[in-house]
Amino acid sequence: MVTATFRFYEELNDFLARPLRRRTFSCACARGATAKHMIEVLGVPHTEVELILVNGESVGFNHPLADGDRIAVYPKFEALDIQPLLRVREHPLRVVRFIADAHLGGLAPLLRLAGFDTLYDNHYPDADIEALAAAQQRIVLTRDRELLKRRAITHGCYVRTLRPREQLREVFERLDLAGSAQPFRLCLMCNAPLRRIAKDEVGDRAPDGVLERHNQFVTCDVCRRVFWEGTHWQRMRALMDSVAGAPERPDLNAAP
Repeated sequence: MVTATFRFYEELNDFLARPLRRRTFSCACARGATAKHMIEVLGVPHTEVELILVNGESVGFNHPLADGDRIAVYPKFEALDIQPLLRVREHPLRVVRFIADAHLGGLAPLLRLAGFDTLYDNHYPDADIEALAAAQQRIVLTRDRELLKRRAITHGCYVRTLRPREQLREVFERLDLAGSAQPFRLCLMCNAPLRRIAKDEVGDRAPDGVLERHNQFVTCDVCRRVFWEGTHWQRMRALMDSVAGAPERPDLNAAP
């Protein structure tokens, strides 16, 4: 048995037992225990961690701990504004894609609205989420910290807020998504790409009054829903502007 000293910073303290928060504390560790193992034993999912310093040196999750080690654990640097050069990532993602668990049924369609490929099914077991995240290189979004401790999940985000629009703002801020958003590209229900459709192809998929007032339409080839720039679109446009702050205001005619 070895003893190491730990200090967790910023929002990582939310995962710790209350007596351990925002202070340095000693903890007994099994001989040969890794940094990842002990961080998660203490309650912090590895996907929430950006940097681990052991005795002042940056180490990876698999670093074995020794007696007397001093471990400092830092969260995502977007929240701390620390130089990106210090980031330690073994498996960087080339494309931002998500998979949301059953707790985030309201967030998933809002991420699709913003243009982010987001898988969601409230019947996904944790093992399926883990497998899909690994196979498709997706970021796991969840309010279940135990899910984020699964070994095959390399990228994840514990969502702290409860209401979908607040969750959207939280994810945008924590993962710095504003520059990557492409609103109104995906079907909110199916996660499939939307495409332009001629007005005379709409048929009975839109009310007569809508056909009289609008000329631009898009459709989803999976569910065959048709969308147009009505009052609901305007409300969603305002939401996207508020979270992404995009100077451009693409209309439905820009859909692929």
